[in-house]
Amino acid sequence: MNTIRLAILPLLALAVLAPLAGCDDAIDIESHRRGTATHYMIAAANPLAAEAGRKILADGGSAVDAAIATEMVLTLVEPQSSGIGGGAFLVHHDAADGKLETYDGRETAPESAHPGMFLTPDGTPMRWPDAALGGRAVGVPGVLRMLALAHADHGILRWADLFEPAIKLAEDGFDVSPRLAGLLAADTEMREIPGTKDYFYPGGEPLKAGTVLKNPALAKVLRAVAENGAAQFYAGRIPAGIIETVAAAPANPARMTAEDIASYEAKKRYPVCVTYRAYRVCGMGPPSSGGILVGQILGILNHFDLGDMEPFSAEAVHLIVEASRLAFADRALYVADDDFVPVPVSGLLAPGYLAARARLVSPEARMEEALPGRAGRTAWRYGTDDAPEKGRSTTHFSVRDRYGNVVSITASIERAFGSKLMTQGFLLNNELTDFSFRPESKGHPVANAPAPGKRPRSTMSPTIVFDRAGKPVLAIGSPGGSRIAGYTLKAIIGVIDWNMHVADAIAAPNIVSRGGPVDIEAGTAAEALKPALEAMGHEVRLREMTSGLHGIHITAEGLIGGADPRREGVVLGD
Repeated sequence: MNTIRLAILPLLALAVLAPLAGCDDAIDIESHRRGTATHYMIAAANPLAAEAGRKILADGGSAVDAAIATEMVLTLVEPQSSGIGGGAFLVHHDAADGKLETYDGRETAPESAHPGMFLTPDGTPMRWPDAALGGRAVGVPGVLRMLALAHADHGILRWADLFEPAIKLAEDGFDVSPRLAGLLAADTEMREIPGTKDYFYPGGEPLKAGTVLKNPALAKVLRAVAENGAAQFYAGRIPAGIIETVAAAPANPARMTAEDIASYEAKKRYPVCVTYRAYRVCGMGPPSSGGILVGQILGILNHFDLGDMEPFSAEAVHLIVEASRLAFADRALYVADDDFVPVPVSGLLAPGYLAARARLVSPEARMEEALPGRAGRTAWRYGTDDAPEKGRSTTHFSVRDRYGNVVSITASIERAFGSKLMTQGFLLNNELTDFSFRPESKGHPVANAPAPGKRPRSTMSPTIVFDRAGKPVLAIGSPGGSRIAGYTLKAIIGVIDWNMHVADAIAAPNIVSRGGPVDIEAGTAAEALKPALEAMGHEVRLREMTSGLHGIHITAEGLIGGADPRREGVVLGD
């Protein structure tokens, strides 16, 4: 078989990072795409948010403390991607006792939800863009209750202190970033939505990069939550504003109640782990499919020696793609919110099952059809649904504190600007469109169909990798909708199998299959793989794939960080 060696994207300038004076200091993004540190580090999608987290770490805060401060600033400065109107998954390693915990802050469907909520009157699924806009797609936000739960377990600094950076920026103003300005200029829906248009399109024109933007309404909400705890977000004036906004939405108005919001519960879930080479790779279980996808793909690849192959060669990519197709076939059948549907996690990740799946992979040619396996006794009950979620405007950041604690967190409001609805200075999510639109398939119920109180399936894949001694060596994750698992996988394989610098693994071209065609990142050297992959039977498409990987590689020599050059992220530490 012809081997095509893939040229990696140009190396980014190496920067040994020193503490910066404060959130108001300009941070040169290009020089902070990669970095090293000794004591603590954060890699996040926006310089102002990363600096807020770094300041908390410098003040002796924990990784969870830094995560809270970072996410609050991201609500303000990266509103298109995440915020208090959405949800998140958090993976935490405690250095003191070695315990690994995962926290679920995924949104829930209101009591008004039902299996056919995204069907048209003639029984066909709504167009995804139509369904995602307005009130129907809004789930009960979960990120604040989840962060409060994690803080109760692992916080060091006062809860209120963690909100000060975001409150100050909201009151004093911040410079609109080029990415935010570009997304606003390209959006064709928010200009017509009351409240949202007034904030983002003053005078009818989109905000320009460098414009100083203030958000006193958000500052008021954050101050109330800082002073009174996360419960303040779930009772009283704030949820009343959410309910009113959802009901009065110009598109798809919907019913959400005070009880829907007050009853929201963040949960601890069992971590999902798999052995890969000499490492243990751990992530988020249901309602996310991310940990299962990453675990299954790596478990299948355990049976092939990627380390002996050229990095990102056609041979290696083919194997990764075939393993991904099998994992996505299982996802479509089995994975949903396991508070509602029994998900056979242990069966899907069992070494014997993955060995049998690996035997379906030929190193030479594409398998004709990737079908789900029999990983659990409930497979016969459900119908397959292979509709991937469409949202890409999520965020991921990784944190390691001076005490050795590690956080990998992915947060989202789903697509860019979520439902496009704004209330009290923050945007509301459209996460309910991550449910399957068809509640049945071939006469069987679909596991991921909507239901009251149910959490839609996700692919968010916050991951921590451990060595044989149980020490964390890599924290990684990405935004990207159903491509998230593939982006995360790319970085893990790059670091583990090909000994790449984490920043180089992050910057390498994205190549992803979600069960169907192979998507190659357009405009990269990976385009050269197209003929060889097609010769093996793959359909290959060139696509824009804006990952947002942010990772920390923990080594004996210190901390090594990388931020995705496709977004505005930086690595900061000391």
